[in-house]
Amino acid sequence: MTAKDQGAKPASAEGQLIRELAELLNDTGLTEIELEKSGLKIRVAKEVHVSAAMPMAYAPAPAAIAAAAPATDVKAAAAPSSASDPAKHPGAVKSPMVGTAYRSPEPGAAVFCEIGSKVNQGDTVLIIEAMKTMNQIPAPRSGTVIAILFENAQPVEYGEPLIVIE
Repeated sequence: MTAKDQGAKPASAEGQLIRELAELLNDTGLTEIELEKSGLKIRVAKEVHVSAAMPMAYAPAPAAIAAAAPATDVKAAAAPSSASDPAKHPGAVKSPMVGTAYRSPEPGAAVFCEIGSKVNQGDTVLIIEAMKTMNQIPAPRSGTVIAILFENAQPVEYGEPLIVIE
């Protein structure tokens, strides 16, 4: 029996699993999925193309929303000092992973923080669900929440700014 013959069946099962994970990526809008089972680790990721114009089109959105929305809107905070790019703000809390961001520990519960809330370093400010695991995201520093840049249950990408603390 050749090495090719020996690996034919597992490769087929792995191939099917990879196809299912790729389909899941397309269905959910995620860009990456990693699975580890019985010592087998599979990571499926799709390439995301971002045009140079996208950051410029995206960056003014919080300020535009703040001007047009009522004061109770999640994004209607005073614009951070780096309003043109929240990711460059020194108090930006960025997503450490791809997943779904939540503002409260469970549906119907009080949110972890609001705009204007005082938080201490280490306080949980949001949760990101990834692979059915709830990951608490702590405040990297103490201060006041001046912007919340995501909606509850919104998919988020790695490195995306989510909250700004001053």
